[in-house]
Amino acid sequence: MMEFTQNIRGNVALGINPLGCKQEVLNQINYVKSKGTYEGPKKVLIIGASSSYGLATRISLAFGTGADTIGVSYEKGPKNEKNLGTAGWYNNIAFRETAEDEGLIAKNFVQDAFSHESKQEVIDYIKNEFGGKVDLVVYSLASGRRTDPDTGETYTSSIKAIGEPVVGPNINMQNQSYYTETLDPATDQEIANTVKVMGGEDWELWMKALKEADVLTDGVLTTNYSYLGTELNHDYYGGGTLGLAKADCDEKTENINALLADINGKAQIVVATAVTTKASSVIPFFPVYCIGLYKVMAEKGTHETPIMHQDRIYREMIYGNKPEYDEVGRLRPDNWELDSDTQAKTKELILKLTEENFASDLTAYDVFYKEFSNLSGFMVDGYVEKDVTIEDLKALHY
Repeated sequence: MMEFTQNIRGNVALGINPLGCKQEVLNQINYVKSKGTYEGPKKVLIIGASSSYGLATRISLAFGTGADTIGVSYEKGPKNEKNLGTAGWYNNIAFRETAEDEGLIAKNFVQDAFSHESKQEVIDYIKNEFGGKVDLVVYSLASGRRTDPDTGETYTSSIKAIGEPVVGPNINMQNQSYYTETLDPATDQEIANTVKVMGGEDWELWMKALKEADVLTDGVLTTNYSYLGTELNHDYYGGGTLGLAKADCDEKTENINALLADINGKAQIVVATAVTTKASSVIPFFPVYCIGLYKVMAEKGTHETPIMHQDRIYREMIYGNKPEYDEVGRLRPDNWELDSDTQAKTKELILKLTEENFASDLTAYDVFYKEFSNLSGFMVDGYVEKDVTIEDLKALHY
């Protein structure tokens, strides 16, 4: 029997449990089913579909509205017992198998979503095998690198402050430590590169390609996830390189709305709440904010995992009757996080944290660690160990 070991370097998961990944996908599917069905889109393209927000969106729409879905992601399959590939690889497979068992189309494209070739392959599939058009396009791509499809130049993002260094507490899950970190200010080039990778340029390129190919329905909606945060994380998030990348997505929304005007389409920025993802776990200082916030929100009954959050967004807000918009038209499902009492209590709690108590019952460190582990298939509720070989894993196809 293969043994799956949870291996963490800093706050980056290196080990995965493929069977645990499958169980976690099934858990999310069961959550959506427990909520019942709702009216929504029927043909959906999700760019960045293999984990966290993108995967949760796909699950909610497939098992909540009966939508056929196309998922685009860049993942890797198993090579040997020491290199089992990525969690997203197995997430894609588990989703496809379960969706197909229920009569849904669940096509996976596992390749570089930034390339022109990927866009064309998806377009060809929509035209020839997916009914010709899509009525929802979700952009949920999280990557630290991007190759410009026109120039061939590769850009790398930098999670840094702007102007002045930021000093604050952080957590290292590898050695269970609480320490002080300094986040250096970004150079102008690092700022530009981060916007190039994590801004809205590729989203706009996708929508242009889809529009020109005439594969968008009249009234099509496209969503892109953002995060604005609060006073407690402004210096390193909203006021840092990440914030400028998110602002670029706001700007591209206007371009896309103009592009879609003649088919009554709409581009919608969705300002999501703080959740545990592979990306959020490595943002400096952010884990400390999360273990404080989660404790407060759990006590209030408002803490959400990605599947809970995304299902609420689509079920109640986008396709329901409870949307909340800000003054510039962004959808704001982060309202529970921004609640003034929640923020005040979170700040009060964070100020009490020390190396001795950060992992105690004072915080939700246990929740954060479990949710982080779930991303790689560990500590998954309902998981039952089964005998599996590397040949079994290699035989799986996306």
